[in-house]
Amino acid sequence: MLKTFGLCTIFTAALVAPVFGQGDALPLGPETVRLINSLDGSALYKTYCAVCHGNDGRGKGAMATALKIPPSDLTRIAVHNGGMFPTSRVEKIIAGEEAVPNGHGTQAMPVWGPIFSQITWDQDLGRLRIHNLAEYIAKLQAH
Repeated sequence: MLKTFGLCTIFTAALVAPVFGQGDALPLGPETVRLINSLDGSALYKTYCAVCHGNDGRGKGAMATALKIPPSDLTRIAVHNGGMFPTSRVEKIIAGEEAVPNGHGTQAMPVWGPIFSQITWDQDLGRLRIHNLAEYIAKLQAH
């Protein structure tokens, strides 16, 4: 628990400086964000996403009110896509291969693909992390 709290604190600090314009913007990438030792989608979500999107995915995480652009409600992705969860598109967004307006890829919302594949010998596991995270987000969909 302490390890996860420490990671969330580091991640939160990295988010707050660029959002509020205090000091120089901190790049969020493999050099500044540590990779947890897990392939589990739930653990990845709780470590990297819940601070903004909330534990339930509804966009009400601890940092949500501090952001200029509110985090998306991840439970509504399927609703916005005709009732189908677009797993491959979500994977591309997480990986940084598909841009989302005012979202993924900004200082406030980094893309996780390069972070999940930050270790040279571990790049294939980065894809697995992305897939598992997308599958976890699919489970959060409102019914």
